[in-house]
Amino acid sequence: MLIDTHAHLDEFPDLNLVVERAKASGVVAVVAVGQGKASNEKTLSLARSNEGYIFPALGIHPWEVDSDIEAVLSMIKRNLSGCVAIGEIGLDYWIKKDKENQKTVLKGLLTLAAAGGKPVCVHTRGAWEDAHRMVKESNVRRGVFHWYSGPLDVLRSLLDDGYFVSATPATEYSKAHREAIRNTPLDSLLLETDSPVKYKGVEAEPAAVFKTLKFVAALKSLTEEVVSEKTTENAIKLFGLNL
Repeated sequence: MLIDTHAHLDEFPDLNLVVERAKASGVVAVVAVGQGKASNEKTLSLARSNEGYIFPALGIHPWEVDSDIEAVLSMIKRNLSGCVAIGEIGLDYWIKKDKENQKTVLKGLLTLAAAGGKPVCVHTRGAWEDAHRMVKESNVRRGVFHWYSGPLDVLRSLLDDGYFVSATPATEYSKAHREAIRNTPLDSLLLETDSPVKYKGVEAEPAAVFKTLKFVAALKSLTEEVVSEKTTENAIKLFGLNL
C-alpha cells in the first residue's frame, strides 16, 4: 500500500490507463502537483474526476515564474481549501531565470501556505540553503523537499526543523540523491515518482513508486514492508489524506 506523493498527472495524455495501472499495482493515492495556470487547472479537474484517489496541490514551479504570477496566485488562493498542499514551488539556480524574481514568487506562495495552514512541496536545485531558509522564515512548518539531492548539512538542518524529504526512482543510481536518502530517517521520508520524468530512459508513472520502494529498502537495509508502512503513514500525516 503506497502513496505517490509527487506526480505531474496533467502531463499524461491518457490518465485513465495510468490510474488503472496504479490502482492495480497497489498505489492507494496520488498527490498531483501543479506548475502554473494551465497545469493547476487541469490538476484540479483530474482530482475532481478521481475524488479520494488523486489529491491536488497547486503551485508555481520556478521554471514558470515568467507567467502571469498575480493571476495564478489569485487562482491558487481561490482553490486553497480544496488542496492538500501548495506545490510544486521552490528555487532553481541551475536555470536561466532571475533569482530574485524566483524568490519573490516563492515568498508569495509561502505566504499563501502559511495563511491557509497548508504544507508545501518544494523543488530546489543549487538553492538548497536559500529554499530551506525561506520556507522556515515563512512560518510554514510542514513540507517536503522533493527529490532532495543537496548538501548533507542543509539536509540535517531541514530534518531538524521537521520537514520531510522524498525519494524517487533515482535512488537506484544518483549518488547525491542516494546519500540524501541514506541520511534521512524513515520517520522523515516519503516516496514519489515525479512522473512522467524518465529514469534511465523509461518514463515513470505512479505505479513506478514501487521501484522507489525497492531501491529505498535496499539502500537502507530494511524490508519493503517496513518502508511501505512508515512512508504511507508519513504521507497521510503530512497531507492530511482521508483514505
